[in-house]
Amino acid sequence: MNTIRPCGCKGVRTCLSCEQDFHIAKTSLREQFQQLEAWSYCIQCDLLQRGWDTNHVQKDHENHKKDEGLPLPGILVQEEFLSVDEGAQLIADLDDLPWDISQSGRRKQNFGPKTNFKKRKLRLGSFAGFPRTTEYVQRRFEDVPLLRGFQTIEQCSLEYEPSKGASIDPHVDDCWIWGERVVTVNCLGDSVLTLTPYEVQQSGKYNLDLVASYEDELLAPLLTDDQLATFEGKVLRIPMPNLSLIVLYGPARYQFEHSVLREDVQERRVCVAYREFTPMYINGVDIQKGDPVREKSQIFWQIN
Repeated sequence: MNTIRPCGCKGVRTCLSCEQDFHIAKTSLREQFQQLEAWSYCIQCDLLQRGWDTNHVQKDHENHKKDEGLPLPGILVQEEFLSVDEGAQLIADLDDLPWDISQSGRRKQNFGPKTNFKKRKLRLGSFAGFPRTTEYVQRRFEDVPLLRGFQTIEQCSLEYEPSKGASIDPHVDDCWIWGERVVTVNCLGDSVLTLTPYEVQQSGKYNLDLVASYEDELLAPLLTDDQLATFEGKVLRIPMPNLSLIVLYGPARYQFEHSVLREDVQERRVCVAYREFTPMYINGVDIQKGDPVREKSQIFWQIN
């Protein structure tokens, strides 16, 4: 079904509403992934430990043995990035702005340029900057060593509602326009990010072919084929606690697809995703094309 449905879903994307209304059979990703060998990221160890349940893995930290953990470069989970009061106020401020329906049972608020990933075309569109009520979140990135020099050029609020079966299917964020550091601030609700090794199925998908042109600028080098083989048959689970900061970069960003399973959305979840330019638009051949976007990204407007 390729038509856009009233719920906002299209193509293979579905939510509980359209699955019921249009009698769409949805394959359970959770059931598929649970056939794999599960490893969960321990925030304190900075290592993956055996197990599907991320909460259990965190609680069992004292029993973890370093030599039994599995390292994967490119993951940062910083708990309590926002205070409880900041999280509550941020949600209230976001809810004062209009939400748009999105696919797979989500709603969104998008502030950024217009992008055509297939044609690799960038337009300013109606982008006029970001809400002033969210400015402090971007400013706080400067206190995180990994995010030094991060310039937000897209900010997208995403709402996951369990009653709609909200989720996001496995994918790699586009590599033509969005840069290495994929940043998420969890504003409301705990959840889990699920990673699986990406097996190249078609040339040009996700514009991954462009990564070779800026690979020497990555913060963490990509895994070799032998290193990647370690992750064959495995599924990786990364906790996303409420009020936390999550960053994917290097191998975790480029060599794995990430998803949010509907079973991991047990309450209303709201996060804000931040994206930066790729090197081509920062100091490369397309720098001038990125200038209008950079100019607008310095603006924080007041909500009326």
